[in-house]
Amino acid sequence: MLTQLPAGLPAFFAYFGVAIAMIAVFVVIYVNVTPYQELTLMRSGNTAAAVSLAGALLGFAMPVANAIAHSDKIADLLVWGGVAGVVQILAYLVVRFTFPQFHTDIPAGKMAPAVFLAALSVCVGWINAACMTY
Repeated sequence: MLTQLPAGLPAFFAYFGVAIAMIAVFVVIYVNVTPYQELTLMRSGNTAAAVSLAGALLGFAMPVANAIAHSDKIADLLVWGGVAGVVQILAYLVVRFTFPQFHTDIPAGKMAPAVFLAALSVCVGWINAACMTY
């Protein structure tokens, strides 16, 4: 195990760095798709915003982690990470259009909708990750 460490470190850092960059890009896109400013709301103590964003992050990170485990190339990770991001955005949009008052619930700090969105995001991410085993 330790003898393989030096040979595996470049791949580790490459995949890790790309995954962190993908998470950052996902957060930027996600918070610009939602009609409320999660980061500003969280800074002011809005737990609902934190819960809903955390669910989206977990739902995105699970398939990205699975793509890392199953990809041979960084390009594979980028493609499947893109798919994971699109799926998470679509999950949010389904909730937004299914529950029209949702866009005001999170800024108002209502936890029930936030927990629902977080749970849905994690479920969708989990299924998305399972579908990426090729």
